Amino acid sequence: MIRVAILVSGRGSNMQKLVEVADQHGDMIEIVLVASNKPCDAITYARNRNIPAKVVDRAAYDSRALQEEAMATIIEKVQADWILLAGYMAILSADFVSRFTNRIINIHPSLLPAFKGLNTHERALAAQVTEHGVTVHLVNAALDDGPAILQAKLTPFPNEDAASLAARVLTLEHQLYPFILISLAYGDLVIEGGRPNWRPKQNRRHPTDDATKHFLETAVIWS
Repeated sequence: MIRVAILVSGRGSNMQKLVEVADQHGDMIEIVLVASNKPCDAITYARNRNIPAKVVDRAAYDSRALQEEAMATIIEKVQADWILLAGYMAILSADFVSRFTNRIINIHPSLLPAFKGLNTHERALAAQVTEHGVTVHLVNAALDDGPAILQAKLTPFPNEDAASLAARVLTLEHQLYPFILISLAYGDLVIEGGRPNWRPKQNRRHPTDDATKHFLETAVIWS
């Protein structure tokens, strides 16, 4: 059984997918906290699902350091094994990251190291890339810079706009992040020496429905 804290800042669509997969694997995954740095729809969703939820509002603290200390204390109190960032719109300090070394995971809407930061879809289209997608990675002290765990890709359509591309990438996010969570829970993914380590593909106990198989075979970039 792994204990998971999810940090959010907005509507929390990725968080909702993680909660759904935790429900399906309740003997292996427990969501022990959903926390945000401001009031948001994701907190309302968590409370409606009877998941412990806390708003650690940045506006209520005199400094980022004080806000992060409060957030870290809450995470430690619930004894979370993993911290999953799901649209957490704040840059974590080096002190916070080092407090939870190799236990913080983020999902970013680009094929890192390309297009770190914001406005990834607009920038990808402007660069006329032939592949775009999403990366799940370990968090370190630099922005969107930690080791990639797994990526999923797609091909932008001719004349596609940023809104359409964002919607299609979000679909990949909603498949990739739950797969990562399941893989952590069953030990098919481990973090060793600050790097992800996957077991041989035939030994992974990921879901075997046709949709998941198609996703893994066609969209995922294995590290």
